[in-house]
Order: sequence, then C-alpha cells, then structure tokens
Amino acid sequence: MSAPTTPAILCGIILHPAGHTLSPLLHATAYAELGLEARYHAFDVPLERLSDAVVGMRALGLRQLSVSLPLKEAVLPLADRVSDAARAIGAANTLTRVGEQLVADNTDWIGVLRSLEALGPWRGARALVLGAGGAARAVVYALGQLGANVGVHARTRARAEKLAAELGAELASPDSRCDLLVNATPVGMQPQIDRTPLAAEHLDPAATVFDLVYRPLETRLLREARARGCRTQDGLDMLIHQAVEQVRIWSGRSPTPAHLRAAALAALRQK
Repeated sequence: MSAPTTPAILCGIILHPAGHTLSPLLHATAYAELGLEARYHAFDVPLERLSDAVVGMRALGLRQLSVSLPLKEAVLPLADRVSDAARAIGAANTLTRVGEQLVADNTDWIGVLRSLEALGPWRGARALVLGAGGAARAVVYALGQLGANVGVHARTRARAEKLAAELGAELASPDSRCDLLVNATPVGMQPQIDRTPLAAEHLDPAATVFDLVYRPLETRLLREARARGCRTQDGLDMLIHQAVEQVRIWSGRSPTPAHLRAAALAALRQK
C-alpha cells in the first residue's frame, strides 16, 4: 500500500468580476519555484457575498486569500486581526490563516513602493493620485512612506475627502501640476481600453506617469503620456511585488520577481 499523500494547501483570490486576473499564474509560478505543494484559484465574489466567502475560507481551511476589486475595504471587519499597515490604509488585499484566526494585511503598498523605488527618490516630490478606493489608499500610504507630498482626485469627492483626511493627503484637481501621476482607478482596463482617466492635454511632459492597470500593459493613458514625453510605468511590477510579499507572509519564503514577470509577460503576449 502506498503512503498517503499530503493534500495541497489551498489559496486563492476573491474579486468581481474574476476573468481578468493574472494572480493564479503568478502564484502557481511562485509555488513551483519554491517547491510548495499548493493550489491557487480565482473565485468570483460580488460584494454582497463577501461575508459568505470569508465563512467559506474558514470552513474549507484555505491558507490565504488575495482580495481584489471591489472588496478591499469591506473585508477588514471580517478578519480576526488586522495588520498595522492594513489598518492605516483602511483596506486589505490579503487574508492569511494563522492558527484559527484570519489576519488581514495589505501588500499592495509594498508593490507600489518597490515599483516607485526603481524610478528614483520621491521625497518632497508632488504626487497626484487618481482614485479613492482600496488601491488608491495603498498608493497614498506608500507615497507617504517615500516622503512625497500627495494630492488626491476622485470622481466621488466625498470619498476623496475621506481618504485625504485619513492618510494625510490633500484634495487636488486633475490638472494639478505634479512630478508623479498615479492612476489607481480601473479606467483603461480591458475591455474598455479606449478610456483614459485624464485627458492628454493635462499631462505634464516632465512628469512620471504610473498606471496600476496591467491589462493592457500599455493603456491609453500611458500611450498618450509617452507621446507627450513623460516617463511611464505600467502596473505589472506592482502586481508582482505584492504577490511576492503575499507568498512570503504565509510560507516564509520569497519567489524571484523576475520569474513571475517572465511568466506574466508570456501570458499577456498570448492575448
């Protein structure tokens, strides 16, 4: 009789809709590199079913769940413990089982930080963040850690005011002069690739433009920014670095970002 096999650790991502995410590929690549016997699945969870999904995570023994749009803020009160970063940001993109407890954390800001660190020092720079959701909160928090002066603009003014008050930013107009522009909204994401969160005439050629959207890699915003002479950064590195941190949180080991990037680029080229 053969020895019983150890069942694979179950992980996944909850979001709505679920069709666009590269996270299953990134995590599968990470697990293969590290020799982890784990499986990662995407679950389509509308906001009104979030509490059911968290109950399911507890019942099924999932080790970790990534949390994406539109669930990052709503998931906080459903956790047993909340990390200092997630509490400060007001949003979580990670739920990890620690014993019998679920711990909410935020690795998005780490992804933003790593992406921006590669582009140069930002202390004292003027940054304009578009959006006021969970991703925008992580961006503002990361920029604060880098010493930037942050302005926020969002379609819903009340949400922008709340974000600015809680994270030490200021309200700004979309045509505010800045050294760094960050799109933290889903505008421009497939399938609506013809949309942009900011008209081209508002783009300062001297600014860096960072779009968190990664599908497509070159959004209309980035294409028009590059045409005006701006330095640009797509959202893939941010996605990769936050995933690396998620794997580290539950396994104690970190995959190689370059390996994850190669797998992601191969998948994106096939689309």
